[in-house]
Amino acid sequence: MKRFLTVLGLLAVIGVMTGLVSYSVTIYRLFCAVTGAGGTTQRVDADTAKPIAREVTVFFNTDVAPGLPWRFVPAQASVKVHLGEQVLVYFEAENLSDQDIIGHATFNVTPDKAGIYFKKIQCFCFTEEKLEAHKKVEMPVTFFVDPRMASDRGTADVDQITLSYTFFRSARPAGAEDLARFGDVPDAKAGAALFASQCSGCHAPEEAKAGPPLAGVVGRAAGSVSGYPYSVALAQSGLIWTETTLDHWLAGPQTLVPGALMPMNVSDAAARRNIIAYLKTLSTQAQHADSTPPAKP
Repeated sequence: MKRFLTVLGLLAVIGVMTGLVSYSVTIYRLFCAVTGAGGTTQRVDADTAKPIAREVTVFFNTDVAPGLPWRFVPAQASVKVHLGEQVLVYFEAENLSDQDIIGHATFNVTPDKAGIYFKKIQCFCFTEEKLEAHKKVEMPVTFFVDPRMASDRGTADVDQITLSYTFFRSARPAGAEDLARFGDVPDAKAGAALFASQCSGCHAPEEAKAGPPLAGVVGRAAGSVSGYPYSVALAQSGLIWTETTLDHWLAGPQTLVPGALMPMNVSDAAARRNIIAYLKTLSTQAQHADSTPPAKP
């Protein structure tokens, strides 16, 4: 009986050890996801944090594993963000082969200690991804850096974070999503996030700030908001703000209208399309407001 119990105990130990070995990768991934170990970022449903003054610069790095004939690059080299500020960035992937391929992206941030504070809301790295032969897509990533990082003495020296991705050929292609969903269809919701992070410092829908109010801008004559001090060049340009002219304007204001005062541009074409899609919703809201009959006295 004693020998039986000894054998049974040894078999139980062997079973536990076998289970730990079999699931060690899964267990390690869960550990990293909870603690941020190894620079593992966190996944959340929404940004509920309040932005604070402290800023960090987030750099982007991409690689493709051997055996995957893709081109994979960030659309922007870096962005400067306030802690707690939701940011939308883009990455571009292109299948250089004659076959549809399913890939999977791994990711981490450096320094490792910033991983637990780097929160991703939307990312192509959450799923297996199919990219058709010779197709090219721009993929969004929405993230923020938790403002609680500012109260962590261990991260007091962190003013730069690098987000890195590596795409591999997928070992589990079943159920893959199609990257075609990130095609040329403008995304007004993504545009609203871009507007909030890149444009809202100077523009608002209903009030003049450093720039004029933008509600109703699509279809409006350039330089026509009463009382706003436009540059002479823009006021006399004769432009009508259509999707095309807005795209050219966002790509290079001084190129479209020499002498214009707007100091910024949006170099990424997908970002411009999404911002314009958002501006079109403001036009719809403005038209609805204009068509609403006044209340009776």
